[in-house]
Amino acid sequence: MSALTLYQLVALVLLAVGLYGIVSRRTLVGMLIAVELMLNGAGLSIVAAAQLTDANATLGQLGTLLVMGLAAAEATLVLAIIVVVSRRFGTTEAAAVSTLKE
Repeated sequence: MSALTLYQLVALVLLAVGLYGIVSRRTLVGMLIAVELMLNGAGLSIVAAAQLTDANATLGQLGTLLVMGLAAAEATLVLAIIVVVSRRFGTTEAAAVSTLKE
């Protein structure tokens, strides 16, 4: 088994754990952590493919930095939304937030 295959399998496991976390978590913070796991899996896949194939390694690293920047921006926005939801509804449970008023 090649090193690229092992890295891709680890990235796939991170993706699967992230998907499971989104489906099974009830709090918004837990869902945010699951999305971050999925983005880390994508970054690992990009950098492993760039380093272990004939592709340009610099472009792979830049692509991974782009994914990391996207993850940081997404975490900032979602945490701000969670603070607003927590103040308005008094909870961060996804089921309580998704119900409509009357």
